Amino acid sequence: MPDIPGKGLVKGLGVTLRTMLQPAVTTQYPREKETPATRARGVIALHQENCTVCMLCARSCPDWCIYIEGHREKAPPRRAGGRPRQVNELDRFDIDYALCMYCGICVDVCPFDALFWSPEFEYSEERIADLLHDKDRLSEWMETVPEAPPLEVGAQAAKK
Repeated sequence: MPDIPGKGLVKGLGVTLRTMLQPAVTTQYPREKETPATRARGVIALHQENCTVCMLCARSCPDWCIYIEGHREKAPPRRAGGRPRQVNELDRFDIDYALCMYCGICVDVCPFDALFWSPEFEYSEERIADLLHDKDRLSEWMETVPEAPPLEVGAQAAKK
């Protein structure tokens, strides 16, 4: 039996018509805003007090977008009669979000819980140079970091 001319066109128009009659599922951003998922990767936040300038995050970053500088200061001994110790102090901690690929290796590799994922994603800039966030700006993102989820039944908290 020969093929009817235009059969494929009619079938395609039928699919188009059915799709047009379905309600839209697109969120009209920025007028309508959805809350991001709990584990969304938005921006990396810095908890300055926890950073020991160990440079693990900068060394493990595949994009080399983390810049850290620090210096050593003398600190009082931990116990009476001990000798003074040296402590690393953070001078500069910058992340260049124009280079970052949001892989999260820096967050995973930090042994001192100084880096966290924030679900905040609205930080676009008009100039690409403004995507270099310094330690003060990164610390501001800590306000948006969600609380850690509760432990599962039977799990034990890490000993400090």
